[in-house]
Amino acid sequence: MTSAFPPPPPASVPATHGVDLSARTALVTGGGSGIGRACATALARAGAAVQVVDRDPEAAKAVADAIGGQAHVVDLADPEAIDTLPAEVDILVNNAGLQHVAPLTEFPPERFALIQQVMVTAPFLLLRRTLPHMYAAGWGRVVNISSVHGLRASAFKSAYVAAKHALEGLSKVTAVEGARHGVTSNCVNPGYVRTPLVESQLRDQAAAHGISTGDVLADVLLARSPVKRLLEAEEVAAAALWLCGPHTSSVTGVSLPLDGGWGAN
Repeated sequence: MTSAFPPPPPASVPATHGVDLSARTALVTGGGSGIGRACATALARAGAAVQVVDRDPEAAKAVADAIGGQAHVVDLADPEAIDTLPAEVDILVNNAGLQHVAPLTEFPPERFALIQQVMVTAPFLLLRRTLPHMYAAGWGRVVNISSVHGLRASAFKSAYVAAKHALEGLSKVTAVEGARHGVTSNCVNPGYVRTPLVESQLRDQAAAHGISTGDVLADVLLARSPVKRLLEAEEVAAAALWLCGPHTSSVTGVSLPLDGGWGAN
């Protein structure tokens, strides 16, 4: 039986598209898998020295070894641990995140608080830590891996939607304050990406709705997207890399949707 959805684009080695980061240092949170791993790989391929941050020691080390970077095993829910990370960073990619799916009336308050800590407070603390170096250098790039849920809402995702909306605001403030220092700050807003986090969502939503994971993909996750396929992590990484390139010094404070047309509906 032929799938109703188009296949993903052919796998290929992401091109750097003329972006040369050989004199730059990048820090990528959640760099051990999914979008973070793809971003770390793309930045390293463009020449950056990449600091791979993840709470999973094996994943962080595997990615760092593969790209010639440095691994940092840190739980971003711990503010004191963030102080152990490098401060002399030219490119900050705030990517780490987690999800919990539940109705508002049943959402665990401690889980809500944890998601805000990792996805809002940690990026704020990392900005406080790294912006002085960027300001002193007169150049910096902050790329916040947001989501279509930074611009839209879905049921059962109160903590995630709230956190992504907060990250959007934090990014815009960073853009306004950083402009005179040569620092840009932008959000990349993908729809659903083929990552372990989304695979977990498929299972959770299937349980919540009492349907199969295939039906969740077609009827829930991609229901509002005219392009009926999951994004690949490398596509998100390509957008992040472009924002660090030579022609984006005036691209700041924006949210770049990679949502398959979701926002057009």
